Amino acid sequence: MEWGSVLILLLLSSVILFSEGHLSSDYYKSTCPNVERVVRSSLRRAFLLDPSAPASLLRLSFHDCQVEKCDASILLDSVSNDINGERESGGNFGIRRLDIIDRVKQDLEKECPGVVSCADIVAMAGRDAVSYTGGPEIPIPLGRKDATTASSENADDQLPPASSTVSTMLQVFSRYGMTAAETVGILGAHTLGIGHCVNVVDRLYPTRDPALSTGLYLQLRVLCPTKEPLNLTILPNDLSVYSFDNRYFKDVLGGRGLFRADANLVGDARTKPLVAKFASDQSLFFKTFASAYVKLVSAQVLTGSRGEVRTNCRRVNAQD
Repeated sequence: MEWGSVLILLLLSSVILFSEGHLSSDYYKSTCPNVERVVRSSLRRAFLLDPSAPASLLRLSFHDCQVEKCDASILLDSVSNDINGERESGGNFGIRRLDIIDRVKQDLEKECPGVVSCADIVAMAGRDAVSYTGGPEIPIPLGRKDATTASSENADDQLPPASSTVSTMLQVFSRYGMTAAETVGILGAHTLGIGHCVNVVDRLYPTRDPALSTGLYLQLRVLCPTKEPLNLTILPNDLSVYSFDNRYFKDVLGGRGLFRADANLVGDARTKPLVAKFASDQSLFFKTFASAYVKLVSAQVLTGSRGEVRTNCRRVNAQD
């Protein structure tokens, strides 16, 4: 099938691009041959019980990969001066459903103890979140190892804020080898999930961001009535919050992008044509997102003797 051929080519190109990482599509062929089945089965049970879980796990994979790359450092609890957990960072506010990753790990430990890394689980969880909600199937190479340290300061420094400029986003994602089109495409992950007032009040107060449509502005003023945000208020990222589709790009074009970074995409001549293309061609968006996601989860990861395979995703092995 043509779509399958495209994905295979994307995977092969990504493995070549990041060959120094020694990731491969059959990494667990002899050590844990049922890894994909176990992961998908465990995730599907969780997704059926909580329709918001796919968005949470997709965000988790992004935030893991954006701080010291995809090494499951975001899962580590704060336990000492060496591990000041990344989840303490304000940029990780709202990170949730780590319990699902814990359950997947437990299922894998029964199948093949001490073999599959938490970093690979997080990358697969983000991938499966996309396909489960209607997005593309994305084959990704495996073989990542887990970090043994974490730092909230690194998260503060490396997570791009919701108000990022286009130049900032292009720079951030170029580190993963992404093109401008892939950078815009990867931001289409905002089609799933929700935001919070803390990320949008700067668009409401003291004056209205002119890029906001009147309808969204009035809605947000009701949900976020003061400049001091109520962090628990939930704001949908787009009008199809549980579906992975190109609705996000249509909303952004119509002035309904939730975050300033979203609105900035249509205010910049480098990215507005790409937003328009993805808004009118969902298949193109899916193909571009797939190639971008492979790059996101494959760049400069820990492999071989670098890192470890944690038995408990929340703690490094030396603590168990």
